[in-house]
Amino acid sequence: MIGLSVLPAVNASLNATTAVLLVLGYFFIRRKIVMRHKQCMLTACGTSALFLASYLYYHFHHGLTRFGGKGFVRALYFVILVSHTFLAVVILPMVAVVLFWALRGRFDKHAPIARITLPIWLYVSVTGVVVYWMLYGNLTCC
Repeated sequence: MIGLSVLPAVNASLNATTAVLLVLGYFFIRRKIVMRHKQCMLTACGTSALFLASYLYYHFHHGLTRFGGKGFVRALYFVILVSHTFLAVVILPMVAVVLFWALRGRFDKHAPIARITLPIWLYVSVTGVVVYWMLYGNLTCC
């Protein structure tokens, strides 16, 4: 059984993996390599779903983790955390809608929403790793 203490690192890894998959998916669709794009984006949905399940499980059992930094680093942490959290809530239905239209082959509806969804989803994935790094990377100085 995996202990709770490893879940933050697992979650950060899932976020990082999602970010890489999103960039690769974008790379492939720009080159019209549709099957690879589809594989990357569906896998990104999977890693994001695993992240969400693991994140909720962790926080249900562990509770909150307090940030110990001070000064500018503390302010920066909360700016990143608040924007990350807000956009993480926003991105869930956006990904569902983009996925819905893609799986139905309605690329006329998929593409315009995907152009907005991708940068937000990428931001959420990357800032998830940044939040982990700030919480667990001993950034308590300053």
